[in-house]
Amino acid sequence: MAVVWVTGASSGLGRYTAEALLADGWLVVGGARSFQDEEKDGMHRLHLDVSDGGSVRRFADEACARFGAPDALVNAAGVLCIGACEDYSEEELRRVMEINFFGTARMVKAALPLMREKGRGRVVNFSSINGLLAVPFQGAYTASKHAVEGYSEALRMELLPQGVEVMLVEPGDHRGGSRAYRPLSAGCAPCYEESRRRAAARIARDEDGGAYPARLGRRVAAALRQKRLPLRLRVAQLPQHGAVFLHDLLPGGLFTRLVSRYYGVRGPGGAGKRQ
Repeated sequence: MAVVWVTGASSGLGRYTAEALLADGWLVVGGARSFQDEEKDGMHRLHLDVSDGGSVRRFADEACARFGAPDALVNAAGVLCIGACEDYSEEELRRVMEINFFGTARMVKAALPLMREKGRGRVVNFSSINGLLAVPFQGAYTASKHAVEGYSEALRMELLPQGVEVMLVEPGDHRGGSRAYRPLSAGCAPCYEESRRRAAARIARDEDGGAYPARLGRRVAAALRQKRLPLRLRVAQLPQHGAVFLHDLLPGGLFTRLVSRYYGVRGPGGAGKRQ
């Protein structure tokens, strides 16, 4: 039975992806900070904090000792922080980058030597539509996903001679995301308060009306059945596909004005002056 490691498997898209892989016949080793060592609903659960190098090493050692080297790694752990770029604390920026980007890199570093010994492997890194374009008040998340995009493209090229494939998953808005994983930044200057409030409300509405996450899980499982992985698997609703297309087509100034308006960020004079 093929073995897959899935990070962020306790909730959100990681959970639905793990469930889809279980249904597809994989032996799933799920990692999450809330997990303890147990088997539940067919998944082997191990504690994992991808922001902690020691936790990543312990997870990899335990998973390999018990279930053998992984045939695939799915990096789905992620978090965001809704706030103005100027207002993020260094701690908030680091937390988002530690989980979304550095956590992905740590897991790849742990899995690749084991895959090479096995002579094959597949790495699936969760990016986002925001890995391709930015939206206001998600600057930290956008930066982390842009990093995942570039890292994964380079990784795919480097691993071509080694029989290990890499795929980026680029989800749009999906239902069922926990509010705990998209908190507001602790600080907010008066000039950003109203815009941030409107943007956060729009983000919540879009997620509540987003696609069903079980479908994304099935798409990832289906891609892993293919003879060759595509570089990108975009799973989004039509307006989000359209946004990516317009991002590349429209003049930059026009596109940013349209997106800003969609998220409730008004033009000069509408948000006040810096206090």
